[in-house]
Amino acid sequence: MLNASTVNSSGTRRLINWETVLLTAPALIFVVAIFILPFLYGLNLSLHTGVRAEGDLTFSNYAEFFNDPTRVDAIGITFQVALPVTIFSVLISIPLAYYMRRGIRFERPITTLLILPLTLGNVMVAQSMLMYYGRQGWFNQALQAVGLIKDPLALVHNWAGVQIALFIQNFPFVFLMILGYMSGISPDLERASKMLGVGAWRTFWRVIWPLVLPGVAIAFCLNFVANFTVFPTAVLVGQPESQTKVLSIVAFRAAYEQNNPALGTAIAFVMGAIELIVVLSVLWLRSRLTRTSVLGGGKGA
Repeated sequence: MLNASTVNSSGTRRLINWETVLLTAPALIFVVAIFILPFLYGLNLSLHTGVRAEGDLTFSNYAEFFNDPTRVDAIGITFQVALPVTIFSVLISIPLAYYMRRGIRFERPITTLLILPLTLGNVMVAQSMLMYYGRQGWFNQALQAVGLIKDPLALVHNWAGVQIALFIQNFPFVFLMILGYMSGISPDLERASKMLGVGAWRTFWRVIWPLVLPGVAIAFCLNFVANFTVFPTAVLVGQPESQTKVLSIVAFRAAYEQNNPALGTAIAFVMGAIELIVVLSVLWLRSRLTRTSVLGGGKGA
């Protein structure tokens, strides 16, 4: 055994398992090389001027971003694109997962259809949307044929088109995550609630909801981050010059079109900071709601 022991200040013997250290070392090295070092390099680049951070230490890149109203407006545009579709995906997933938590007829075909968009990719989804939801696409032609609309609906090359594409791409992930949490709840809890004379609606809010809330919060956070960092979809089915000029597009243009990688990296860090604030806020709210639910349940409310 590759074990060694040391004695700490309190006199107790602490065992070091070198086999565990050796087994985890490749993973740690991989994380450092793939994530930590690029993160530190990007942070250093954003705090300097010059293409390779050869300039002086400065916050001018961040100041340049916040002093440009056209760039700052991208924050609101990104929220307008990402937040509604994230909330909608979660709200649709909860009742659907609740209905399917114990299995239903044709569950496998339905699940396959829901998972299928995950395998298509951004470009294929965008191309399909342009053909189907475009002004001369099948969807508008069908609505005009039955007389529901006179003029074609503008469903692509705007923020609505980006939201539809994001929903198609990311909804299956949200649904499957929430379904996993729903399916993991013991049916005995629901049976006990019904035996006590509690209806289905109160059973959901008093029993199911507190248990599934952590999963809903995590699904919301992951989906929000994926939607907030949207780039190819905003270009392909959006209007990147105005309605869907999201932060990722602003960062890309600053780094590669304006040849200012330091500014582009600073914008990317601003985007990451906003995502972190939203995620922490959601997790804090989840902890408060979970605590309230537990206290309320303990009081017999």
